[in-house]
Amino acid sequence: MLSIDDLLVARDFSSVSDRAVRYAFDLAARTGATLHVLHADVLHEAGGAKDRSLSDDLSALREELKETGALAPEAVNTVRIKEATRRDVSPGPAIMSYAAEADVDLIALGTHGRRGPSRILLGSVAEEVVRQADRPVLTVRGEADDGPVRTPDSIERILVPVDFSDFSREALRTAKEWAALYDATIDALHVVPEALNPAFYVGGVKSIYDMHPDIEEKVQERLDAFLEDTEGPVADVRAHVGVGNAVPDIIEFVDANETDLVVMSTHGRTGLDRFLLGSVAEKIIRHVHCPVVTMKAFGRSLIAPPASAARNADG
Repeated sequence: MLSIDDLLVARDFSSVSDRAVRYAFDLAARTGATLHVLHADVLHEAGGAKDRSLSDDLSALREELKETGALAPEAVNTVRIKEATRRDVSPGPAIMSYAAEADVDLIALGTHGRRGPSRILLGSVAEEVVRQADRPVLTVRGEADDGPVRTPDSIERILVPVDFSDFSREALRTAKEWAALYDATIDALHVVPEALNPAFYVGGVKSIYDMHPDIEEKVQERLDAFLEDTEGPVADVRAHVGVGNAVPDIIEFVDANETDLVVMSTHGRTGLDRFLLGSVAEKIIRHVHCPVVTMKAFGRSLIAPPASAARNADG
């Protein structure tokens, strides 16, 4: 099962963070986690947050969730809430310092999905947290005017991009637990890069099909074996193999299949290589309209270790 005892959600009273709070509250009710609601009081930033009350907003949210009928009233009422305010130079450091202090298992926050010069110059709080946090992060995107309206309880299809690494196996295990919690199905997608490195351009070989005409069939077999070997609750998992480019193909898959949640691993690169090459996870967060769970290769797991592993660790 998902091992979430403490769940942190960042609250700035915007409509985007409203959605993140709804998702976090729903998840806390289903897992029994304590919900930490944090407001980052940013230095020199104007806003109307001081005119609103975290307590009043959360009371209204409880009533809203009860009215939807997605959760039993007793489940909504039993969510334990800790409210906190942190003052810092910017929201990112405030969120991460509180996450470390409270030892939370998952951070949830909203993102506007900014693109273009404004995002490059100003940065994104969500992307900063995804990049630097040492624990999983759930980003919840603001709804587009022409996009589907998603609610926390409507998670029916979960996408897991698979690259056959141990990191993507952990993401798949996490998705299985998430699917069990929401009675959802899982799509596992592997995208084979079609373009080859110029070093392979010999004798007109420029595509993966030139070297391996049956590449999709071979990768499909490998993906099927990968799914079968991955532990976790029994789930309806569908394997998909494509040939192309990972980021646009993942985004296209999300849109075409009305995906409700993406669960993926990220290497959390920092420094010049990240700015030059970008991060697949950050690009996905920026462009898809559904929530995304990102997990660090070196970070905390949301999966409780098997009983046998726990016994071995105890000696």
